[in-house]
Amino acid sequence: MTQADIGLIGLAVMGQNLVLNMNDHGFTVAVYNRTIAKVDHFLANEAKDTNVIGTHSLAELVSTLKRPRRIMLMVKAGTPVDATIAQLTPLLEPGDIIIDGGNSHYPDSTRRTKELAEKGILFIGTGVSGGEEGARFGPSIMPGGSPEAWPHVKPIFQSIAAKVADGSPCCDWVGEEGAGHFVKMVHNGIEYGDMQLIGEAYDLMHHALELSPDEMSTVFSEWNKSQLDSYLIEITADILAYKDADGTPLVDKILDAAGQKGTGKWTAVSALDAGIPLTLIGEAVFARALSALKEERVAAAATLGSPIPPYNGDKAAFIQDLQQALFASKIVSYTQGYMLMRNASQEFGWKLAYGNIALMWRGGCIIRATFLDDIKSAFDADPSLANLLMAPFFKKQMMNAESAWRRVVGTAVTLGIPVPAMSSALAFYDGYRRERLPANLLQAQRDYFGAHTYERVDKPRGEFFHTNWTGQGGDITSTSYNA
Repeated sequence: MTQADIGLIGLAVMGQNLVLNMNDHGFTVAVYNRTIAKVDHFLANEAKDTNVIGTHSLAELVSTLKRPRRIMLMVKAGTPVDATIAQLTPLLEPGDIIIDGGNSHYPDSTRRTKELAEKGILFIGTGVSGGEEGARFGPSIMPGGSPEAWPHVKPIFQSIAAKVADGSPCCDWVGEEGAGHFVKMVHNGIEYGDMQLIGEAYDLMHHALELSPDEMSTVFSEWNKSQLDSYLIEITADILAYKDADGTPLVDKILDAAGQKGTGKWTAVSALDAGIPLTLIGEAVFARALSALKEERVAAAATLGSPIPPYNGDKAAFIQDLQQALFASKIVSYTQGYMLMRNASQEFGWKLAYGNIALMWRGGCIIRATFLDDIKSAFDADPSLANLLMAPFFKKQMMNAESAWRRVVGTAVTLGIPVPAMSSALAFYDGYRRERLPANLLQAQRDYFGAHTYERVDKPRGEFFHTNWTGQGGDITSTSYNA
């Protein structure tokens, strides 16, 4: 009997497409699905005339695999992953490898790596980005977990991954424990930010400039030939040009209430826990939450009104400004994402390779964009770079875009068109480069009402002081800590 190179559990769209991708690259894949009929249907249809092996039980799946056994789970994150692992583990031997390819939360992957290690089983938690098309023809793959497992899955993963122009695969080892799923989480957070920024640019062109969807499609197509060249800009142009059955723009008929699956929220919560100012991604998550209040917004529009005065300026010039504002805000989004990854790398000892992560995102994934090459170059030139804004290339880009960016945000505020992501990106940029912020007053307030203490500019950092502001508070202070 032919032995399979790898097994895969979970034949939803992503799972099926990954199997077919592996088959195309010469790997024999054994598959299993909890609903057995799905296995038979897959073999009779999508996987017909392939080398895919169908199995009807976990024991049968395990029996078909070469050692060390490699089994990839493409099941719903959370309890289903733990339940599948619990069923699999008694069937495996030390040195076998379980791979979680779903959108799991990184603490779960850290826990699973440690729990399985106690049983001699190796674990990989890997982010897979690119949607259905990416899974079928070349995704971005971000594996982390047990380092000993990587050599056994590297040939498969790097073969099926997307490739950049020089042939390099958009897949490399990220780090130990939950590092792979952490990087995928940040990727998805940046994706939230990118999509919100594009939505704000669309809103300004639609309601301030009163451009038609076809006109906006042309603008986005032109932008995609510039420094904004990216997958999301490309598909936005396609979406705006798409017509419904009656010949009218389909985009105008889509309800303005956005959904979310949680990875953007995880990114924002992780940033809050770590004290990293991921302001743009946070605003992108909240913007989706606000959009979901559709009925409330309709009632508020009727009661409070939402008039948008006409824009009387030069439309062509505004579109040029908008292009610069979008690019500068996008740089801030990636900057903040990398700040969060740097913090995690230091906190968990993962030693993330930031340039390689940019390379992994360069092809196959949803946030793939030309300027990721510039991010990789920045970290190649200075691996200890504290912040992307300090890299010469990005410093120059921000300085070039600043005036246009301010004009766009100012115009949006004047017209009453919300641009939470663009404006928060600008506020972050202004705050990050301020030598002195008003937090001195905030610290004085905290000390006044809660004796929380403060540091002084004329004393060494780490030395704390308290003032008896009212003459009645005494000298007792609260414990100092940093959240």
